[in-house]
Amino acid sequence: MRHPFALPLCLALALGLGACSRSPDRQVEAALGELNVIDESGLNEVMLGASDPADAVAYFQRATAGAPDRIDLQRGLGKALIRAGRPAEAVGIWQGITARPEATDEDRVALAGALIRTNSWTQAEAVLNAIPPTYETYERYRLEAIVADANSDWARADSFYEVAAGLTTTPASVLNNWGYSKLTRGAYGDAQRLFTEALRHEPGLFTAKNNLVLARGAQRQYDLPVIPMSQTERAQLLYTLALTAIKQGDVSIGRSLLEDAVTTHPRHFEEAARALDALQGGAAAL
Repeated sequence: MRHPFALPLCLALALGLGACSRSPDRQVEAALGELNVIDESGLNEVMLGASDPADAVAYFQRATAGAPDRIDLQRGLGKALIRAGRPAEAVGIWQGITARPEATDEDRVALAGALIRTNSWTQAEAVLNAIPPTYETYERYRLEAIVADANSDWARADSFYEVAAGLTTTPASVLNNWGYSKLTRGAYGDAQRLFTEALRHEPGLFTAKNNLVLARGAQRQYDLPVIPMSQTERAQLLYTLALTAIKQGDVSIGRSLLEDAVTTHPRHFEEAARALDALQGGAAAL
């Protein structure tokens, strides 16, 4: 009486066992697929930070050729091209990315940055204006400040620089840019304050050191500020200060500073020596 149930039961068991035997395979494949994505994501980050920007560009060009629909690889290529100093090509990549339905406001900010690097100011401003004001990031406001600077819209520039500085834990770069903006406007005291603040956050930022010396020199403060500097940096800052003094008509002070720059540099300081020779030659001709 029990025999009629034997075959269906066996079939059910066989099917069940078959399903169980295939399930681990699918799980392994799925796990390997996830692992590959993780590994590839890590490789993408490694390549973006590669010491040779050209290697990163070549990697992402190969990757996007093999998977043209992968937006993450397109983003990697756009970033790599910027890092390699090829912003015109990066603009095309970011324009393609932002045309896709899955594009983000972060992508649009990246496009604006690439456009600024190609001096496409009107286009960059239009891209930034199209981003909702609720999207508030350091990079967005940094670029907004740069565009406002280019338009000589000082009030907006100051406002954007201030917001950007408050949205990052490493504000030295944006403070330096803000200070340089003040320097070009002739607001030397404000510029000096901002360069000093930038160096408080990043003591090794040489551009801020050089800009600080420019701001002080513009106010005829011809002594070097009390900041950390190497011997080579000291010579270079003396050279900057000397040129500033000469430009303002303080030639004797400039000559003395050039002499200090030449003797301070641990090696031969060609630019300072040439400037000193030209200055002495001009004085002899008089």
